[in-house]
Amino acid sequence: MSQAQAPHPADARLQALIADIRHFVRHRWHPLEEQIERDDEIPPAVVQELRDKGYFGWSIPQAHGGLGLSTEELVRCAFELSQASVALRARVGTNTGIGSEALVADGTEAQKQRWLPRMARGELTGCLALTEPDAGSEASNIQTTAHREGDHYVLNGSKRFITNAPLADVFTVIARTGEGSTGSEGLTAFFVERSPGLVTGQPYRKMGQAGSPVSDVHFQDCRVPADQIIGGREGQGFRTVMKVLNKQRLHLAALCTGPAIRMLDLALAHVRQREQFGQPVANFQLVQAMLADSRTEIFAAQSMILEAARARDRGEDVALSASMCKYFASEMCGRVADRAVQMFGGAGYVADFSPIERYFRDVRLFRLYEGTSQIHQLNIAKLMLRESA
Repeated sequence: MSQAQAPHPADARLQALIADIRHFVRHRWHPLEEQIERDDEIPPAVVQELRDKGYFGWSIPQAHGGLGLSTEELVRCAFELSQASVALRARVGTNTGIGSEALVADGTEAQKQRWLPRMARGELTGCLALTEPDAGSEASNIQTTAHREGDHYVLNGSKRFITNAPLADVFTVIARTGEGSTGSEGLTAFFVERSPGLVTGQPYRKMGQAGSPVSDVHFQDCRVPADQIIGGREGQGFRTVMKVLNKQRLHLAALCTGPAIRMLDLALAHVRQREQFGQPVANFQLVQAMLADSRTEIFAAQSMILEAARARDRGEDVALSASMCKYFASEMCGRVADRAVQMFGGAGYVADFSPIERYFRDVRLFRLYEGTSQIHQLNIAKLMLRESA
């Protein structure tokens, strides 16, 4: 009989982290969700717990104070973390995703050493300031300008729909340095600290995602040292942000899948307990069809995301697969949310009886940000046509 092999240290570390996330989500976060919805704020003590656990630095390299998770490890953790109201993943997700990834991907070593350790510890909260009033799905239509004056750049313009902007300390900002340039040319990525020239607006009133503040960001003669161009070179901003988004789309696809798992768990428990016509609702075949469809689609999303994450870790181009994952997972989550409301019936529509009403509102945004479903459909087709040529 062959001797059983001890688990690889990396595997053991990941399993311990996943177990910790699962326990935190179920025993610490779920009981707080109603309070967070009511107050529209995460209690500071909980944010400190997230710092102490290292959740802000999951994908930041170990050399810069993070856990250095691979893409596959990151999405596995995201499946667990997101089985909660969206405010949890939004609070830590910008640091371990779009808030730090531009530095991780393209930053100079000096830039990484200066900011990444503090972001990994959660001392600094970061965000990505890309979208503008006239640059959403057409992300290359950036109008914010950065004009050089000596050893500084002066930024002017506005950003819109920026997650965590009201509480962020540092901003990855895409601005136009190429005078007279259009489209993706002439765009530069800056890492900007909060300063008098950077003003964030009041948090929006939103359909859902309470506890995750979102607002405008305004640059009014905001002076940024030239050494805060990410990577040290002008004109590379669009390439940098595409690197960020290719990884983040996989991350976000996983973050779309966790709420679907949570809603299906709640619905399954409800239909087994709820009785009509003298038997549990779960016995009715049309209810069983909704359960089966939801479970199948969740499995499909998880399988897609894990395969694409492994491909990225192998160094393969995942632009197409990342887009497909984000498109499918966000749409899937919306379908599961709708079925969950249907399975709960009136108790799914009334907030007094279940959290399903809140989850339904929370997940609607998934199909809009980081590329609408329609933009991903076009992107998928474009990449398919390019491949076939």
